[in-house]
Amino acid sequence: MFYYLFLGLAIIGEIIGTNLLKMSMGFSRIVPAIGSIISFILCFYFLSIAMIKIPLNITYADWSAIGILVTTIIAIFVYKEPTNIASIIGVAFIIVGVILLNLFSPK
Repeated sequence: MFYYLFLGLAIIGEIIGTNLLKMSMGFSRIVPAIGSIISFILCFYFLSIAMIKIPLNITYADWSAIGILVTTIIAIFVYKEPTNIASIIGVAFIIVGVILLNLFSPK
């Protein structure tokens, strides 16, 4: 269970880093650019700790799917980016796939 804490921290770092990357405007704004780099460094550090005990396929699937879901929600509601039914269905398929992977992977 302890390693899932690090997976959670990696997910948070990835979400923060991705949003700071958007705010950096192509690394033209120094503070969000540096924040993005620091967030991704911490993200990958925590992800590497999580992979000590959590299988790679579970770690990576959970990390990427939750990151995609939360980042998509932020993009829609914070950045007012347009979306359509196809993108919503695509994200839903990713989430369903990760749930199936977590439920039926050998422990």
